[in-house]
Amino acid sequence: MRPRVAIIYNEPTWCSYNAAGEEKAVHGVLGEVMAVYRALIELGYPVVRVPLSPPLEQARKSLEQLKTDLVFNLFEGFCGYPKTEAAMADILSELGLIYTGCHSSVLSLALSKAKVKAVWQKTGIDTPAYQLLSPETLPQFDLRYPCIVKPCEEDASHGVLEESVVYDFATLGKQVSQVSKRFGGEVLVEEFVEGREVSAAILGAKKPIVLPLSEIAYSLPPGWPRILTFSAKWESQSMYFYGTKTICPADIEMNMQRHINDIALSVFRMLGCSGYARVDFRLDSRGSPRVLEVNPNPDISPDAGLAHQAQAAGIVYNQLIEKIAMLALREVS
Repeated sequence: MRPRVAIIYNEPTWCSYNAAGEEKAVHGVLGEVMAVYRALIELGYPVVRVPLSPPLEQARKSLEQLKTDLVFNLFEGFCGYPKTEAAMADILSELGLIYTGCHSSVLSLALSKAKVKAVWQKTGIDTPAYQLLSPETLPQFDLRYPCIVKPCEEDASHGVLEESVVYDFATLGKQVSQVSKRFGGEVLVEEFVEGREVSAAILGAKKPIVLPLSEIAYSLPPGWPRILTFSAKWESQSMYFYGTKTICPADIEMNMQRHINDIALSVFRMLGCSGYARVDFRLDSRGSPRVLEVNPNPDISPDAGLAHQAQAAGIVYNQLIEKIAMLALREVS
């Protein structure tokens, strides 16, 4: 008999993202949940969907009542509280539940873009120079233009706009002030690498593999920064959405592919990832890959990057979902 599976996810609720017109990112998890649910049903697994709502204490009570062999963890954090993604993984571990994807320590570290970049710098992983700045500490700015200004602890491209790339101190100050006001605290400012943008998806636990690389190809008007903005991901009528396409497999020379794969595996192992993750790169003016960020438990919707990369490796969607489930079960066997 196949193991019982419970899919947990964050029930979309009203929060600051909705107020900013970013509700599509809030509701995006529902499509992912339905796709995973259908895949597991088609594979013959007994499966239930378990939406979770704040507060964490109430969500914990719901999890305590679960009768399941495996939790398929699609929880992305309560709306407006991204740190609760790692907190939920902590609860799953405390309850002794087997769950898919990365563990709490990885989710927590990866959410803090500055902390994970500091780890890479100490261990020799090439990543763009950065600073954490606030409106009060702007005079300490010591990077080379152009720079990109991002929230320090957000995902789904929240806060990433066309204006996020800055070329002088005046626009830098404006962006740091706006991002700090909206998201609170310090802001990540890093030197902007303008070359090709490549993603490596990793699947596995003890013996992870890198799936075929993908590249984000931009066809935007002159002067528009080539970045994956919020609108590129979520606003289907925007110029960024139309001008941002994914190519998979990426047309990259074989030696460079191997080099990127080696770095991606180093990042995966160094952070203690398990199950699945994605590492994003930019190639600099010399063609050298520089790590931008790591995304543990990335979107696994059928139209998301990881699913396309799996498809390029000959892994159809239902097989991908089953592999992720089996990886979690084997990790504790």
